[in-house]
Amino acid sequence: MDKYISRMYNRRKFLKISAAGASVAALSPSAFAKTLSPAPDAGGFPIVISTWDFGVAANKEAWTILGKGGRALDAVEAGVKIPEADLHNHTVGRAGYPDRDGHVSLDACIMDESGNCGSVAAIEYIAHPISVARAVMEKTPHVMLVGEGATQFAVQQGFKKEKLLTPESEKAWKEWLKTAKYKPVMNIENKQHMPGSKYNHDTIGMLAIDAKGNLSGACTTSGMAWKMRGRVGDSPIIGAGLYVDNEVGGATSTGVGEEVIRNVGSFLVVELMRHGMSPEDACREAVNRIIKKKPQTAKEIQVGFLAINKKGEYGAYAIQSGFTFAVCNAQQQDLIIKGKSVY
Repeated sequence: MDKYISRMYNRRKFLKISAAGASVAALSPSAFAKTLSPAPDAGGFPIVISTWDFGVAANKEAWTILGKGGRALDAVEAGVKIPEADLHNHTVGRAGYPDRDGHVSLDACIMDESGNCGSVAAIEYIAHPISVARAVMEKTPHVMLVGEGATQFAVQQGFKKEKLLTPESEKAWKEWLKTAKYKPVMNIENKQHMPGSKYNHDTIGMLAIDAKGNLSGACTTSGMAWKMRGRVGDSPIIGAGLYVDNEVGGATSTGVGEEVIRNVGSFLVVELMRHGMSPEDACREAVNRIIKKKPQTAKEIQVGFLAINKKGEYGAYAIQSGFTFAVCNAQQQDLIIKGKSVY
């Protein structure tokens, strides 16, 4: 009789444990993520991170949405529009330095928690390419529109067509024409070359997790100053300059886009996180692959990756020292962190 009672007790215990396990398995990915204890490098939910020091102002704008329980997609769009509109920032948006022929052309992409994405490349006369990229995502069957077609679509959607070449940018371009030398300069966003300097040519990439645990990302740039007309870097390329997988995390990049494209960098970082790497380790591995393929070239250029996983842990890594990123959460809205690097 005692053996029978013991068997019944053990059976009930087994069923109770099994039911508890089934309940955990039934949780949505976002709900499960919220049950995890935040790591030392995690800000909890919601959180937004972005590249470079000027990401602070962008993050604060994104926080006006995230802090009220808003959607990550809305937050990243609103956030990166801040540097796009900054007349002192010559790497992003309307005040971006032109190509070698004097044309200001912009690139941007955006991606939401469901894998929907939109992109524009080499778009002209439109101050906020990130919003056009979102319109491509939501109002067309396509992912990317480029050049005149992108501008035409933007105008049809009600975006204002305007001259983007500012007097300051035009003056810098004419000064460059005197020598017409072209060589990318590393870390033009750091304190030695703040936005507005003649060396400025880079990107803002932003990643956010909202209160529901959903991820979105945005990336926007005016590209490299004095580039060849029609040149497009990694920023508007889904999988290169930006990638988001709501089950895993998101990644974005900055620096010389050609090298990021060759390695499908942001997608690589997310896949490495999928297989268990931390955000920082995944970024470091992506950087090392660039160096391994072109060791001599890598010594002369900068590429940096920034990533966040589903738990809210974030990290970054770059080829050269000097890369920084900004973090914003409920505890602090103006945190700037120096990213680790190989050199």
